[in-house]
Amino acid sequence: MDTWYTKRQYTRDQFDLAKVVLEEVRSGINLEDAVRNNPLPEGGYLGKSLLVAAYKALVEDGEILEDSRILAKIRLKPVRTLSGVTTVSVLTKPYPCPGKCIFCPTDVRMPKSYLPDEPGAMRALQHEFDPFNQVSARIKALDDVGHPTDKVELLILGGTWSSYQRDYQEYFVKRCFDALNQFDSNNLAQAQNCNEIAKHRNVGLVVETRPDKINIDELIWLRKLGVTKLQMGAQSFDDRILKINARGHTAKKTLDAVNLLRAMGFKIVLHWMPNLLGANLDSDREDFTRMWQGYCPDELKIYPTQLLKNADLYHYWLNGDYQPYKTWELIDLIADVKETIPRYCRVNRVVRDIPSTNVVKGNKRTSLRQDVQRKLASRNKKCNCIRCREVRAEVIDIDTLQLDDYVYEAATFEEHFLSYNTLDDKIAGLLRLTLPGEKSPHTGLRDLTKAAIIREIHVYGQSLSVGTDQESAVQHSGLGTRLLEEAELISREKGFMKIAVISAIGTRRYYLSRGFRRGDLYMVKELVKKQRYHP
Repeated sequence: MDTWYTKRQYTRDQFDLAKVVLEEVRSGINLEDAVRNNPLPEGGYLGKSLLVAAYKALVEDGEILEDSRILAKIRLKPVRTLSGVTTVSVLTKPYPCPGKCIFCPTDVRMPKSYLPDEPGAMRALQHEFDPFNQVSARIKALDDVGHPTDKVELLILGGTWSSYQRDYQEYFVKRCFDALNQFDSNNLAQAQNCNEIAKHRNVGLVVETRPDKINIDELIWLRKLGVTKLQMGAQSFDDRILKINARGHTAKKTLDAVNLLRAMGFKIVLHWMPNLLGANLDSDREDFTRMWQGYCPDELKIYPTQLLKNADLYHYWLNGDYQPYKTWELIDLIADVKETIPRYCRVNRVVRDIPSTNVVKGNKRTSLRQDVQRKLASRNKKCNCIRCREVRAEVIDIDTLQLDDYVYEAATFEEHFLSYNTLDDKIAGLLRLTLPGEKSPHTGLRDLTKAAIIREIHVYGQSLSVGTDQESAVQHSGLGTRLLEEAELISREKGFMKIAVISAIGTRRYYLSRGFRRGDLYMVKELVKKQRYHP
């Protein structure tokens, strides 16, 4: 124990004080009061990082028993894992992008569209874009401040993933898995197999690409890498706007890409950009309605166009041909559209995390989400997207949860958004079941022939380590299994012979334990006819 705090550059006095604070918290005293009651001898107060480190050392040394409730109170930025998983973002190396979009910034030090002073980009630059070092450092940082890191969603950012050479893609993903597994593997297959039982399991793998890069061959390759979710920049659903902003594809191409992604079970994230060149507030409101006509993304990132000096759009502004929206106009616009978002969609972001010093003119506020929420509250309105309804850290009575089957059409597919909700409509867990129709794209994949497709299962609430129990916690409460059983019943009743899951590498054994088998690229289960129980 004596070497523990010196290695972390803490003094013995600080460590002893942390023990006192933890004891007071365990006895029921509010954390803020406990910290104020025990100021540092040199002035100031103990930070959460020290408290978390002291807690872990005391548990490891046997001085105190492990108590997830204490850890929940001292965890730094608990919101990072309140959605049930721990997200780790990494950036690929700078590489040419096939797009020529006029709104996109260019910096030779970064992948296309990223700036070196964005938080995630700064970390990547610091590690010279090395995937192993990026993942390892991020996991350590999260672990040090009390976040569980056994269920990791890997988010690979950096321009257009599909434009990178495949040997680089394979190397990058392999090294990410090596970091999760904490050892160097011989090849990607070995890294993936080891991750099934690793300390840090991959429960989702996300890449960014463009609609015009989507085809069956590309998606098969992405499945071999372990990808489960794709982010695509739709930006607009108006061909005129796409053309004058030099986007390089049509709205129809985006719809075709979305349909193929859905047919192959991928979770779909679209980016939408209000205030593009040629748009106005009214046309943006109209454009937003088109998103729910066939496209129907599972997740959405709203990225208002930001006027940056190193983007071609800057010259249009200098010539008087472009005018950014005022901040209040943007808040009103996003509030207007946000209350129309369907229950099956999650709004991940409302603005890019670009430091305001880079923005030449227009909105510079990075707190747009909070501004929009306040605007909605002032109107007595609310957003019904998943993020606004997640249970997060709330105490939940599992027995009172109600199952909802929200059915909607997405082009040629019948979608069932299954969710367990609280009495006040907070969402505790969800499953996305896709039923292809006769006119849906044919993939030719054996796993998906005559199959219903599960594209996502997600249980919300504070992410807990595997095997960890916490009173009234939603995770590890059996909701996932109950959702699977309901999806199987629906699929049988609709005449499907089997059900396939686009499983992440680290969740394969979860499905194996529930009757699925390993297919070529998916986890697959044959369906036996059963009668639905009607009490």
